[in-house]
Amino acid sequence: MAGLRERKKEQTRRRIAEVALRLFAERDFAAVTMTEIADAAEVSRATLFSYYPTKESLVLADVGAEDLAAVVTARPAGSTPLAALRGYYRDLAAGPIAELDREATVTRLGVIFASPALSAAANSLLYRQRERLAAALAEEYGERVAAIVAAEVTAAVLTIQERYFRRLVDGADPVAAGRGLADDVTLAFDLVERGVAGA
Repeated sequence: MAGLRERKKEQTRRRIAEVALRLFAERDFAAVTMTEIADAAEVSRATLFSYYPTKESLVLADVGAEDLAAVVTARPAGSTPLAALRGYYRDLAAGPIAELDREATVTRLGVIFASPALSAAANSLLYRQRERLAAALAEEYGERVAAIVAAEVTAAVLTIQERYFRRLVDGADPVAAGRGLADDVTLAFDLVERGVAGA
């Protein structure tokens, strides 16, 4: 019974986000109210806020949510932080991100890029993610180098993700786009690792 309840909650959560994204794409993020989203999704405002506490969270729920600090701190003995991060992103490129809904992803990115408020909020979430990663890397590299390595890793990851999404926007098949993403992960971490080795 608990499994059925969880599935229904996930369906509701997904339906609300899909409705909100459609409204944002049609009318602009700033023009749509939470009440309108609740009405269109056929849920109460209380239900809407229980799933999404802010309007921004309807679009940015997973931005910066990857716990890169945990990837570093939970790595196997003998593995370097960069090897752990490389493995994490290689697995991601071969798995869920390669199976994203192209149309929904392109729409979501369009909504974010069109809204200065959403773009700023996304940048803030990514900054916090970078700061947590730097703290996790400090034990291995020291605070000064860790801050720079964290900046390099997060900038490289953001760039390869942008390249992946650009391929989707340009009409690439998701599987082919996923292969390109995997190649970019390899190149990005090769470059970062060379820099760290030189330091």
